[in-house]
Amino acid sequence: MKRGPSLFLRAVLVLIGLAALGFLLWEPHVEGVNKHARFMEVYLDSFIAYVYAGSIPFFMTLYQAFKLLGYARHNRALSQEAVRALRTMKYCALAVIGFVAVSVIFMIHGDRDDRPAGVFMRVLIAFPSVIVAAAAALFQRILQHAVDIKSENDLTV
Repeated sequence: MKRGPSLFLRAVLVLIGLAALGFLLWEPHVEGVNKHARFMEVYLDSFIAYVYAGSIPFFMTLYQAFKLLGYARHNRALSQEAVRALRTMKYCALAVIGFVAVSVIFMIHGDRDDRPAGVFMRVLIAFPSVIVAAAAALFQRILQHAVDIKSENDLTV
């Protein structure tokens, strides 16, 4: 892969990560329940702590995509490291889906009027995670097959 597109895509990943981190730090202060809370009281909320724990797989996925672009840039896209990065991305996307599914418990104990918006936000998070998990699984299988063929060719030569 050429240097320009790789650097551009890596910069996009960094910007996505910074935007997500900024949102995670800013949003709890404007939420209805915590709107008038003092600075550190916001972060003692169990749901906010759960969201932060659930964001760890998201940031791990961004990091693995960053590494994968580095492998492609250095012409190591057909390597076992790239396959491992895709596998990690798949598991992280599945973990995000799991966190979203378990977050329904918080919604059950919340206000009945907030449930439609809560379901919509969960769909907005889960749908792209399903796409990432499916794409990572597909690319992992294809890349693993290519790595196996490459290693067989290296053994015969």
